[in-house]
Amino acid sequence: MSHHILLVDDDRLILSTLGNGLRQAGYTVTEAACSEAALALTKRHSPDLAILDIRLPGMSGIELARRLRDTHHIPALFLSAYSDKKMVEDAINEGGLGYLVKPVDMPQLIPAIEAALARFQDLKALNKVKSQLEEALKGGRDTTTAVGILMERQGLRQQEAFELLRIHARAQRRRLQSLARDIINAAETLNALRIGTNTNSR
Repeated sequence: MSHHILLVDDDRLILSTLGNGLRQAGYTVTEAACSEAALALTKRHSPDLAILDIRLPGMSGIELARRLRDTHHIPALFLSAYSDKKMVEDAINEGGLGYLVKPVDMPQLIPAIEAALARFQDLKALNKVKSQLEEALKGGRDTTTAVGILMERQGLRQQEAFELLRIHARAQRRRLQSLARDIINAAETLNALRIGTNTNSR
């Protein structure tokens, strides 16, 4: 499948040269000469990767990369005529997947694009696993807390409390974690009411 590249550079010659070279290499290319035009284009297109000149008029390439990442989840590869260390650090800190110093030719650019796309897929997979793990850990904590509440309120042993929770979840056709969260919320509400009553009675 052809990847869609958003190419942004205020140098029209570079824009045209790189754009034509990428199209000949089999990519779909959308070109923009400034950050504002690039943001407008992303409303109509969904690029797989943005290749950005860092020094753009108005909004910088680094700020544009931040906007593309936060709003559209589009990763960025940076181009610049400068190899300033601070600039490179800023680009990487904003999630840049690579940094190339101009002039750039196709034999140099295409491997960088493919490496950036592969790394982005790896990062997406890692973030998905991280989210799933956090959700599982959160669900486990909620279940443990709910079992503790049932043990205290109902005078049950741990296994009895867990079995009661499991039976009710099955009867209501709900996930165990969902019912556990409801029990925790109910207990927190009762505790808040109790605190409020004690405060008013003083």
